[in-house]
Amino acid sequence: MKLKRTNSVLLGMLGALILAVTLPAQDSAKPDGILEGPGVGKLGNVAQIEVPAGFIFLDGKTTRAMMKQRGDPVSGEELGLLRNTNGEWAVYFEFSDIGYVKDDDKDKLDAAKMLESYRKGTAEGNKQREAADRPPIEIVGWDQEPKYDPATHNLTWCLRATSAGREFVNYNTRLLGRKGVMKVVLACAPEDLPKIKSEFNELLAKHKFLSGESYAEYRPGDKIAKYGLAALVLGGAAVGAAKLGLLGWLLPFVKKLWILIVAALVGVANFFKKLFGKVTGRKNDDRPGS
Repeated sequence: MKLKRTNSVLLGMLGALILAVTLPAQDSAKPDGILEGPGVGKLGNVAQIEVPAGFIFLDGKTTRAMMKQRGDPVSGEELGLLRNTNGEWAVYFEFSDIGYVKDDDKDKLDAAKMLESYRKGTAEGNKQREAADRPPIEIVGWDQEPKYDPATHNLTWCLRATSAGREFVNYNTRLLGRKGVMKVVLACAPEDLPKIKSEFNELLAKHKFLSGESYAEYRPGDKIAKYGLAALVLGGAAVGAAKLGLLGWLLPFVKKLWILIVAALVGVANFFKKLFGKVTGRKNDDRPGS
């Protein structure tokens, strides 16, 4: 059953939790780091996102504090969380300053091979989960195969998985910028994804890199990322894959792949479910080809 919350109750709950756990006491009913829309949420010094009415934005500091309290892995790259006030879905933002990602492999994305890599990485990660007495994760398959839009420089894909008899979806978007990649994860119940996707896309269209940070503003001499689009889907673990072979490159990055799946697929979903009651470089003087 879907639980509906009013803005005042939600903000009060968020405020009580954050003030009690992570922030100094203050008299304001709305703690620092929380913005109730309409407004503009700052995503660090890299980008911004319009926060519509009916949404609440948490900045990076508050996001990290709440994830730590939940016991979820924190990368230090978190820039914010955006959720609608009825608790149906939420969006997680993180930025990796890996440099300018060349999109030369945009027509060579092998969905079948990437899915197999996810499954192998998850199988290894499940050994750690078993040792920690946590239920295993099973990758069901693609809900949406990896797709790149050369006009917007956005890469999207969606995985479907199960754990402890429950199904989860991991809807990912990567927004390419001049100096790195904005990672965006949509957390929602699987059955809600079809109706949420269009609204999510409208919201994401209002994401904006700050001046000097967009993909189109690349300048000769900027750092170039050491891997391309396919590696982004695998969390950056595919560096050197062509030379070393699947098992050779996958094993050193098993932990990273496992953390990616657990944090984005299970951790974020469970975080919102428990909290709200519903998930619910190198230098180059020539501009890279696209």
